[in-house]
Amino acid sequence: MSDAAAIGAPARSYLFVPATHPERIGRAIGSGADAVIVDFEDAVAPDAKVSAREGLAGSWPQWQARAAAAGVSLLVRVNATDSEYHAGDLAWCRVQRARDLVLPKADAAALHALALALPHANCYPLMETAAGFADLRAVSRAAGVVRLLLGSIDLMFDLDVADEDEPLDYFRARLVMHSRAAGLPAPVDGVCTAIGDAVELARQTTRARRFGFGAKLLIHPQQVAQVHAGLAPSEEARAWAQRIVAAAAGAQGAAVAVDGKMVDRPVLERARRILRQAG
Repeated sequence: MSDAAAIGAPARSYLFVPATHPERIGRAIGSGADAVIVDFEDAVAPDAKVSAREGLAGSWPQWQARAAAAGVSLLVRVNATDSEYHAGDLAWCRVQRARDLVLPKADAAALHALALALPHANCYPLMETAAGFADLRAVSRAAGVVRLLLGSIDLMFDLDVADEDEPLDYFRARLVMHSRAAGLPAPVDGVCTAIGDAVELARQTTRARRFGFGAKLLIHPQQVAQVHAGLAPSEEARAWAQRIVAAAAGAQGAAVAVDGKMVDRPVLERARRILRQAG
């Protein structure tokens, strides 16, 4: 099930679950998250990767059915292309008919290899290397790509920077621009590792929204509700949008000003978008 097909609109939250703890998949599906990513990569130790796949094989159809019934997208994060476990992950996905894949360390070559191995896969490239960002235009337009994800932690390591704010601003802006140019949904911001820190999560969610991101990667169910609220238009924005739309409707095509500012077509369309986002 693809991102848009699951809920009729792009997901706002992607919650990671370690493949070594399949009992958490059900809780994640019921957490309110729009999408759940079963993680074969970073959350699984090397000596547990094969057994994690094997342990999930029998129950995977059950989790797929449960997620579909709940309207939740169910994804698998496979190991990166250069990993010794990558081929086994793809073979598992082929047998289990898991088509929605998060591809770590994505670049043009990795996308090409995935398309050859699993031609019908829906790919969520995790952009977390300088090489991947150098290929961003090609990655965003590659066949099968559904949405771009920011792997902020690995990107910081690859770039050798210790701060994910200003040093990563350029990369966040590029993700938003290339997503828009390629006709993809707004990209997905990286994880907030400060579990239980509502202030830090709010700060990061506000930053994501201001940059133009439409969702966030999550590592704990407690983060779901706050991220959904933080990504939604504020009451002030909703009120502004309602005034704009009402004034434009009343003007019947004539020029109109709201709050002392002229309302042209881009302003009206922005107001309509805010109201759609607000439901």
